[in-house]
Amino acid sequence: MSVLVDTLRTLVGPAHVLATDADMAPFLTDWRGRYHGAAQAVVRPGSTAELAAVVAACAAAGVPMVPQGGNTGLCGGATPLGDGASVVIGLGRMSRVRQVDADNNTLCVEAGCTLAAVQAAADGCGRLFPLALASEGSCTIGGNLSTNAGGVQVLRYGNARDLVLGLEVVLPDGRIWDGLRGLRKDNTGYDLKHLFVGAEGTLGIISAAVLKLFPEIRSRATAWVAVPDPQAAVRLLSHMRAQCGERVSAFEIVGKAALELVRKHIPGTRDPLSGRADWTVLVELTDPSAEAALAAQLEGVLAAASAEGLVADAAIAASEAQAKALWALRENISEAQRIEGISIKHDVSVPVSAIPAFLERAGEALSRHWPGVRVVAFGHIGDGNLHYNLSMSSAADNPGFIARTPELNRIVHDLVHELGGSISAEHGLGQLKREEIARYKSPVEIELMRSIKHALDPMGLMNPAKVLPAMPGL
Repeated sequence: MSVLVDTLRTLVGPAHVLATDADMAPFLTDWRGRYHGAAQAVVRPGSTAELAAVVAACAAAGVPMVPQGGNTGLCGGATPLGDGASVVIGLGRMSRVRQVDADNNTLCVEAGCTLAAVQAAADGCGRLFPLALASEGSCTIGGNLSTNAGGVQVLRYGNARDLVLGLEVVLPDGRIWDGLRGLRKDNTGYDLKHLFVGAEGTLGIISAAVLKLFPEIRSRATAWVAVPDPQAAVRLLSHMRAQCGERVSAFEIVGKAALELVRKHIPGTRDPLSGRADWTVLVELTDPSAEAALAAQLEGVLAAASAEGLVADAAIAASEAQAKALWALRENISEAQRIEGISIKHDVSVPVSAIPAFLERAGEALSRHWPGVRVVAFGHIGDGNLHYNLSMSSAADNPGFIARTPELNRIVHDLVHELGGSISAEHGLGQLKREEIARYKSPVEIELMRSIKHALDPMGLMNPAKVLPAMPGL
């Protein structure tokens, strides 16, 4: 163990290899506090060359590696196992903006750049990088790509996978694949970058990326809207897209229980509507033209939808400050839940048209099995992604409820699968769902994934025991 640690210190400098329990502690627990691991060391390379040398040294020693960005993941994918065998590779020092090409609408950044820094670099050249998450101040672009992050603007711009043109990746043996091409068209064989996007560091470590940029947003209109039920929300989305087209950049649904937790735990928040609606949506229109009269358009569309019974009440932000206050209600839901205490979390997707059926059927099934269950449902209804979290209202009842997580997961996930959905929409599989996924992917699909893993990482050293379920009998 000490020989490898000494080698790592030689490669990156003693200050960037952490080996004491106190120094490593922030890197060994996930954001939710659910997973706690151990490691030989945490090493923080400062360049792709140093990263490649670190990976080569670990591979030569047969030591597993766990890549970690901002450590904001929600499924334990960046947390080492408890055996202490791994080296955690923190990418936070690799945070340079390598190139800005405004004419090509691309940005080349290293994996350790925070999402907020990437957004700022795009803004600095009069462009937009549209990936937006509540954790954008601390999550990194490498982590965003390795989990194929979604966020609130997938409706208009797509997932992280849709926002990347090229990658640089350090492979499990320490070789560097340079695929940093800013091309929209490149039909020269397999599109290798898509193997690594969403792979959660199990096939290699993303070290840099070429990202797509878009026209800067110069006008926006934001509203908090009460709807009669989820079916009305889906119909309102269709109505708005028909009337406003691509200007609809975000369409988020928030259940009453989610909003109540925000009001309870986040100081300075308030319900923008006078009533206590069971379901609300946060909608935003954006446009690159400063002359776009979006507020008037949004008001007109909502008025027409109200006449059709799709809208019960609405508050349109009259200023940027009011718009930020509306977004704060949505973005603080996860933090409010964390303060409230542990819950059983589901990050699922179904076809948009199936969202009302999922919410109704899942709610009924769970209430039959556990009367009094509290469902905190919210998410990106525009792209079919719901965060569907369960707990008991009384803290005293929660430990026994949490202990039955497998039974609750089976109810929720089986229904998601029946409706043609996915049990992980944007958070990944990590440790949390690696065994669960075997129930919902076909044996052929699992075998294809294992074949890719073995081809790229034959020693199985890259982020072990993540994503892929264990082989039968092991």
